[in-house]
Amino acid sequence: MPDASVVVATHNRVRELGDCLAALALQSNPERFEVIVVDNGSQDQTHEVIAAHASDRVRGVFVADPNRAKARNAGIAQARGRIVIFCDDDTVAPENFVAEHLRAHDEHARSAVVSGPIVNVPDKDHVIVPAARHYSRAFFCTCNVSVPKVDLEAVGGFDERYDLYGWEDTDVGLRLRSRGLARVFAWPAYIYHVKPPRSVTLDRRRALAIEKGTMAARFVRKVPSLAVRLATGAYTANFARAAIVNAKPLRTFYERLTRSARPGSLVHAFASEALVDAAYLDALKSALRRAEW
Repeated sequence: MPDASVVVATHNRVRELGDCLAALALQSNPERFEVIVVDNGSQDQTHEVIAAHASDRVRGVFVADPNRAKARNAGIAQARGRIVIFCDDDTVAPENFVAEHLRAHDEHARSAVVSGPIVNVPDKDHVIVPAARHYSRAFFCTCNVSVPKVDLEAVGGFDERYDLYGWEDTDVGLRLRSRGLARVFAWPAYIYHVKPPRSVTLDRRRALAIEKGTMAARFVRKVPSLAVRLATGAYTANFARAAIVNAKPLRTFYERLTRSARPGSLVHAFASEALVDAAYLDALKSALRRAEW
């Protein structure tokens, strides 16, 4: 049996997935891990990419409903390894990525959540050394994290009611922390997150912000603690701030700036962030008003 199972959930990212799987194929100590690719309702040639990489160590699972929580739960169910490692389909892992995750678990006496630096790069060939800016305080981020399978099962895996973008991994992390798992940040267990310049449009960012705001309301309803309200922005002072900085006249001004300012400039970035923030908080407030779980 393998020591680890790498779970990669994917949806309509055929090119990125090919690069991700190619990097995993070049890992050191390949006999120590397997790869489970969960095709989460893709409509492109994802199944062909998975088939091209399939082997006794790489296999695919299909989950028709586009739901990140369901996809990752399906991967956990198929995992044979003691440790489950999650990474995104648009990541490229250095050759010792899996080995370093396993090393961190082996060196820690108790069950732990192990994460490493997530290094954003413009393309798969842009190799840089992780620096202090790549440190993250996030307890559980599925772009680069690992945890014993027994602990994931003990907390019930991912809550599949998070059926849009956002917060499902934070929710799992909260339950793992409550179970007593420590968090270990392993600097050598870094991964490259491929983000081409201007690959995500403002419209796409706003759409994701609306989904994330909607899921934030579900998180607050499920765990109505101060910590969760602060993390999601669902608190009075933040809503008061938004009422001022996201007022309608200012939104109109931000929209004009995104059209007139040079993409990549500080002005364009400021205006874009303001509009994304407004979309998120609008969705959060609207969802909090609705009677949901």
